[in-house]
Amino acid sequence: MNAPTRTPNAAETEWSCFKVTLDGGVAHIQMNRPEAMNSMNKPFWNELPAIMRDINDNARARCIVISSTGKHFSAGMDLSVFGDPGSDLKRPGDPHVNGEMFRRYVHSLQDAFSCLDEARMPVIAAIQGGCIGGAVDMTSACDIRYVSADAFFCIMEINIGMTADVGTFPRLCKLIPEGWVRELAYTGRRLPAEKAREIGLVNGVFETHEAVVAHALETAREIASKNPLAVAGSKVMINYARDHTIKDGLDYIAVWQTGMFSGPHMAEAFKAKAEKREAVFPDLLPQRRGM
Repeated sequence: MNAPTRTPNAAETEWSCFKVTLDGGVAHIQMNRPEAMNSMNKPFWNELPAIMRDINDNARARCIVISSTGKHFSAGMDLSVFGDPGSDLKRPGDPHVNGEMFRRYVHSLQDAFSCLDEARMPVIAAIQGGCIGGAVDMTSACDIRYVSADAFFCIMEINIGMTADVGTFPRLCKLIPEGWVRELAYTGRRLPAEKAREIGLVNGVFETHEAVVAHALETAREIASKNPLAVAGSKVMINYARDHTIKDGLDYIAVWQTGMFSGPHMAEAFKAKAEKREAVFPDLLPQRRGM
């Protein structure tokens, strides 16, 4: 597979945990702490939602790819984050009040990955090596997962005496058979790439890290060539159908089409096909917040 192409006007932004490239309608978010196996330290939990809010709210891309650097995708939550609840969150006083505060803390961590699930544009994960602990939570919130042949998933929390709490179970149970979720959760065993493909967790397995990233970017560019409104609508409908009955899902798509169905967009699609060219569709508009 060819290496991903870059246009001269590609924009790059460096964060402490990430590098973000905006190019041709695709946002590429790379975790860039390979020396620490891309563990999720304290800045990670603030930077990822900030990056996602900027891309999502300002409609800076039509599709997002999340990849990583080094041998492993991510070793999961950094020990420094685990350390905080032991000090900052276990304060003297009523244990029930402390419990309420800790619940809010966990919610803030969950929100850092829910922003992937709730983004207006699809999010593709390109995974190499270990996808461990919190990284399972993270990638289960993505729309599509591709892996390299050496990739593996591990619900590591059981091996350190805790229950996974940042999104693994609510989402993973929707992605793979429940028996597999239970086995992985109770044992902490590794789920290798080919088995992950076999049970439907990933869409494809590629020989190398470079190949999986290239394929993810190629798919993202293909998605970016489609009508952004139709893609956004498809994501909304798929998420809604996942969480509701068939009857509710059918009603919601009818309501959506009442407001979002676009004859001119369809006309452009047909015209572009007849003229053997790429269709030209308007981008989503930036989201308005407040007054």
